[in-house]
Amino acid sequence: MEVLRRSSVFAAEIMDAFDRSPTDKELVAQAKALGREYVHARLLRAGLSWSAPERASPAPGGRLAEVCTVLLRLGDELEQIRPSVYRNVARQLHISLQSEPVVTDAFLAVAGHIFSAVLSQFNPTVLSCMAFLWPPLSDVGITWGKVVSLYSVAAGLAVDCVRQAQPAMVHALVDCLGEFVRKTLATWLRRRGGWTDVLKCVVSTDPGFHSHWLVATLCSIGRFLKAAFFLLLPER
Repeated sequence: MEVLRRSSVFAAEIMDAFDRSPTDKELVAQAKALGREYVHARLLRAGLSWSAPERASPAPGGRLAEVCTVLLRLGDELEQIRPSVYRNVARQLHISLQSEPVVTDAFLAVAGHIFSAVLSQFNPTVLSCMAFLWPPLSDVGITWGKVVSLYSVAAGLAVDCVRQAQPAMVHALVDCLGEFVRKTLATWLRRRGGWTDVLKCVVSTDPGFHSHWLVATLCSIGRFLKAAFFLLLPER
């Protein structure tokens, strides 16, 4: 009962922050709350279950629920455009799901390549290989398309973890997502007024569209997993 009470209080604090200008700490807490909801939805879609003690379902009609709904709808569109990118992510990265550092490092490598502002920390030789394989998407800076892609990759890895009887890895992925948001996206989010800015995005309902705002994000994303694999190769 005490765990449930703390979860309810925590969820109320997160949802309250959506109604005012959030701090970086609140943005990260919201990012993790949205991550848990996003992952939970994708696991349900895959016929899987996952227990998150601190997860509290968003109140219907609340801002958190609105943001989560839009993120999921945009994620649906991403996956319709390139469904293979977000399925069997672990297999595409050639990683084992038995080790938490391997899983989280793989996720951060992919995240860093989506938002290449983080790439400067990696080995220059590896970066030159990646530049040859895949032109960076960061020419247009941080976009909501990239943020949605980040959540879709996390959810894809989470589905792989649960399927391979590693549900504890999902918690590590959500924490890793929050840390990436803290280091890379918090300032951008704060300048835009927080996560509710995504509500301004227009979600297309036309399956035949060709010039949707997400297409720019995906123009060469089909090769990002291969590039991230090179990032994960050990130096010899």
